[in-house]
Amino acid sequence: VTPPQLYRYNRYISATISASLATGVSLGEGLRTLDEIAEEVLDDNFNTTLSGSSKEFADGSSSILFAFLLALVLIYLTLAAQFESFIDPFIVMLTVPLALAGALFSLWYFSQTLNIFSQIGMIMLIGLVTKNGILIVEFANQRKLEGLHKNEAVFEAAVSRFRPILMTTLSTVLGILPIALALGAGSESRVSMGISVVGGLIFASLLTLYVIPALYSYLSPKEAQKPVALEEEVLEKV
Repeated sequence: VTPPQLYRYNRYISATISASLATGVSLGEGLRTLDEIAEEVLDDNFNTTLSGSSKEFADGSSSILFAFLLALVLIYLTLAAQFESFIDPFIVMLTVPLALAGALFSLWYFSQTLNIFSQIGMIMLIGLVTKNGILIVEFANQRKLEGLHKNEAVFEAAVSRFRPILMTTLSTVLGILPIALALGAGSESRVSMGISVVGGLIFASLLTLYVIPALYSYLSPKEAQKPVALEEEVLEKV
């Protein structure tokens, strides 16, 4: 018995398998299950490929990963130029893992999936949470230039920058909250993005006040490095 016609995909004889996702199962989980079944059932003479929304999901996931890594590199280089140091940007960038942990926990707690929208939210978190570390590190560096020990400087920075960090965090959370609450037309698909941003921002902001001062006390040099412009001015006066 032969089929009435042969279907081809990229010049290969093909068979299309279509399926609907069960309730509570994400597209990524479905694709992983499909790959596991294909490895068990098919031999080396068969190949599998994706099409339609599945292919778009796979391509988008790889693009998001590249965008995430590129954002990390660009922010680190920008901070290195701003602080004229490679250590201070590293301290600031350590707020990103805290935000990612908070975002993943929030997605799990509210039964959301790691999809394209939640991944976009995690990229947004890179810029949102690093500003808190910048406020503390920048103020601590200024206090060190005035002669304070680095431990005293970073403690004073954490205390004095608490209000700005709290205000900016609350304003951002209130702005993202309508997305997390699925308010508006078609907002159900963007709920995961709002939850990841809100959860990651709250989690990182609370821990930043403890983690960044501790890392600064351990990694930052005891004496502050004077800016290049200030050093040139001193040399001219001498």
